[in-house]
Amino acid sequence: MKKETAVKIILFAFFTIVCIITLVPFYAVTIASFKPGEDLIRYGLNLKFDLPVMNFDNFVYLFTGDHAYFTWFFNSLLLTVVQVALTLMVSATVAYGFSAYDFRGKNLLFICVLLIMMVPFEILLLPLYTLTYNIGLMNSYSAIILPGVAGAATIFFFRQYLSGIPKEMIAAGRVDGASEYGIYLRLILPVMKPSFAAMAILNGMNSWNNFLWPFMVLSDENKYTLPIGLKTLLTPYGNNYDLLIVGSFFSILPILVLFLGFQKYFIDGMTAGAVKG
Repeated sequence: MKKETAVKIILFAFFTIVCIITLVPFYAVTIASFKPGEDLIRYGLNLKFDLPVMNFDNFVYLFTGDHAYFTWFFNSLLLTVVQVALTLMVSATVAYGFSAYDFRGKNLLFICVLLIMMVPFEILLLPLYTLTYNIGLMNSYSAIILPGVAGAATIFFFRQYLSGIPKEMIAAGRVDGASEYGIYLRLILPVMKPSFAAMAILNGMNSWNNFLWPFMVLSDENKYTLPIGLKTLLTPYGNNYDLLIVGSFFSILPILVLFLGFQKYFIDGMTAGAVKG
C-alpha cells in the first residue's frame, strides 16, 4: 500500500513539473502581450511581471489598428475547418474500407500507408511543388488542402479504432436490409465520434500552425495564413513587435478552446485507438 502511494506521489510530482514546463512559454507570451514592443526588443521574452509598464495598448491596436491580422486569421480559420472536415471524411472512409472489407491487395495497400507515414514531408516538397505548379494550383487554397486530404496517420488511427468494432454489427445491418452506405453512415460513424474528436484536434493543430507549405505556394498577401502573416511583421526594414506578440497570443486561443471543448472525447478517442486492434 505504501509503495502504491509513493508511486502516485512520484507520478503526480512528475506530471506537475511537466505541466509547469509546458505552461511557461504560454505565460511568457501572455505577459509580453501586455508590454510595449520596445520592452521586448530591450529585454527579450521573459517571465518578469512588470506591472508599471503593462497595459492594453497592444490589444487596442490589434482590434482597431490598420493591419491585415484578422484577414490572415480568418484565412487560417477557413482553411483549418475545410481541411479538417475533408481529411476526417476521406480518411475515415478509407480506414473503413481497410477494416470492413477483404479485397485483393489490401495488405499491400495498407503497408503503403505505413510507408508514407515514415516519409518526412520535407522530402516531398520539391515533387509536390512541381506537381502543383504543373497543374496550375499555385497561389490557391486548393494547393494547401488537397495534399493532406488523405492523411496516412489519420487513416492508420481510424483503421486501428475500427478494428475493435465487432463485424457482427455490420452483418446485422446487412441482414436488416441496410445498404453499405447506410451501414457506414448510421452504424459506424456514430461509434467513431471519440476518434473523430481526437483526430480533429490533432489535424486542426497541424493545419492551423502549418507554415512551410502555404508559404511556398501562396503569393497573394490577401490569401496569407496567420503564420505567414505574422512572419511578414519581421522585416529588414523594421519589426512590428506590438502586433506580433499580441497576435501570437491571440492565435493560441482557437486551438486552446478546441482542445478544452473536446478534451473528454480526445482522451477517449486516443485511449481507444491505442488499445483496439
